[in-house]
Amino acid sequence: MRLTGAQIVIESLIKEGVKTVFGYPGGAIMNVYDEIYKQDKFKHILAKHEQGAVHMADGYARATGKVGVAMVTSGPGLTNAITGIATAYTDSIPMVVISGQVPTTAIGTDAFQEVDAVGVTRPVTKHNFLVKNVEDLAYIIKEAFYLARSGRPGPVHIDIPKDVTIAKTKFEYPEKVDLITYKPTYKGNKRAIKRAVEAIKRAKKPVFYIGGGSVLSGAYKLIREIVEYTKIPSVETLMARGVLRFDSPYLYGMVGMHGSFAANMAMNDADLIISLGARFDDRVTGKIDEFAKNADIIHIDIDPSQIGKVVETKYPIVGDVKLVLEEMMPILFDGIDTDRFKEWRDVLDRYQELYPLKYANSDEVIKPQWVIEKTGELAPEDVVISTDVGQHQMWTAQFYPFTYPKQFLTSGGLGTMGFGFPAAIGAKEGKKDKVVINFTGDGSIMMNIQETLVGYKYNLPVINIILNNNYLGMVRQWQTMFYDDRLSETDLADVQPDFVKLAESMGAVGYRVSKKEEFIEVLQKAFISDKVVFIDVQIDRREDVLPMVPPNSPLKNMLIFKEEK
Repeated sequence: MRLTGAQIVIESLIKEGVKTVFGYPGGAIMNVYDEIYKQDKFKHILAKHEQGAVHMADGYARATGKVGVAMVTSGPGLTNAITGIATAYTDSIPMVVISGQVPTTAIGTDAFQEVDAVGVTRPVTKHNFLVKNVEDLAYIIKEAFYLARSGRPGPVHIDIPKDVTIAKTKFEYPEKVDLITYKPTYKGNKRAIKRAVEAIKRAKKPVFYIGGGSVLSGAYKLIREIVEYTKIPSVETLMARGVLRFDSPYLYGMVGMHGSFAANMAMNDADLIISLGARFDDRVTGKIDEFAKNADIIHIDIDPSQIGKVVETKYPIVGDVKLVLEEMMPILFDGIDTDRFKEWRDVLDRYQELYPLKYANSDEVIKPQWVIEKTGELAPEDVVISTDVGQHQMWTAQFYPFTYPKQFLTSGGLGTMGFGFPAAIGAKEGKKDKVVINFTGDGSIMMNIQETLVGYKYNLPVINIILNNNYLGMVRQWQTMFYDDRLSETDLADVQPDFVKLAESMGAVGYRVSKKEEFIEVLQKAFISDKVVFIDVQIDRREDVLPMVPPNSPLKNMLIFKEEK
């Protein structure tokens, strides 16, 4: 069967089981969109901006565990997508992004809407392709999906010149991919695993340091079982929230710049850190030469380049977290003395008692932490939570009661404002039976608020809770703390839209609240609404995110909340 390149794209996506594509058409990708129109083989969601389309594919992937797919045109279509691709790359999210390109004969001539797509995307993709021959197209698509989901996941980019989408060839979709130079290691070395288990059994103050790789590998059930059995204290990174339930007695919270006091002190005082798919990010380690000075490191990661990259690792194990833990569990459980960790837990419990996550609640003004806690009380337990980036993101990570992995969708590595709302739309498309809530700020929401029309058109009701302090809040906090309160370009009070009218103009429902009882009332309305909802919550303008580890400081040097007397 001879098909055009455009037809091959469609048939290949069907072979990969793709149900939804997020995208935006244009000249160079028009032949593919013509086939989408004619064949109607999967759902296409038209974004209002290419960045929104890629964030939607990203949110879909994070919520479902499937490969997200986005499609854009050449030139500005591709460059508009770069932020979304980089966001997925930094957080290891499986995604395939297909872009159109000018004809092969025009490449390099500065043709209309031409950009060096392969050169632009190379630093922010796991791999990328320029398809020069239609005969290679089906195999490249197969390879792209394989690369996106295997090993350490990530976005893969396919650039297809317009003449390739017109050319015809025999269509045969490959059964499998065999790449000589790409062989991810899934199973850990047995000897290395045994050495690591022996170190755990010897340790007096071990800590499980749970990272985003634990979510990607699907290891959460094993981790919960191991933590419950060994009673070893555990901390989570921003990307791992929900691996352990919020109410686990062995979870001491999130670690890092805005982590809990007990979590940070656990890492600071530990004699053994067991890293499960974490990468020792600078926001976790603080001042690196002061980080965990008395601890040996067990580092389990499927990406060998991450091991020893930031901190010296005594027990390296390359492999999939889930498969490594399956090997580790029986020998770890055999003869481990869990009572030896009680004294260590008692110390951390005392830290929790002395310095819990707290804020000065008020009946006069709404505190953002209260909004997040109250939402956690009222929302279904299986709700999907997304955030943009800033203070609201950290408050959500601190105060929301997460119960399962893939519940919390946030831009961790790149810190992308504008991510939360389109990611929530993508998550809703993938999880239609779940309530999806996006916590955002008055700065972040403006980045991609045009995607409200997507929620309206495709009946994807997402609840946006805007924690509105009329500031670029996190930047304002740093300016206050470290720049003598010189608020350079962060006060938004005189440039705010009317979010209620803006929402209504795009087919959504808008509410503005300034009292607690108002928030509770409109949130309950939002849960049963069949439209996109915006709740503009007027919060305490000068509330800070605490605890906070100042930049270039060790984890133990935290600024903490103090009760006013």
